[in-house]
Amino acid sequence: MRCKMKVYVKLFANLVQRVSEDIIAQYPRGIRAGFPLEIELPGNSTLADLVSHLALRQDEVVKIFVEGRVRELDYHLNPGDQVGIFPPLGGG
Repeated sequence: MRCKMKVYVKLFANLVQRVSEDIIAQYPRGIRAGFPLEIELPGNSTLADLVSHLALRQDEVVKIFVEGRVRELDYHLNPGDQVGIFPPLGGG
């Protein structure tokens, strides 16, 4: 049996609209930007694995914070990690 872990993910801006239908279905009341999602992943997963699990494209993600620190996609997650994922932000 493969070890599993849970992480807690907050998606920001339009990423909440891009997440997979499977994830959305787990939250019948809907999800909002900054709403914490409980995500189960195989042990030893990376941020790239998490982004893929959420059905996000890597080019849709500009910054990922784990426990308040910016991390790269090859960062290995730990059980219980708090993750914030941000898209490119426009404005002007």
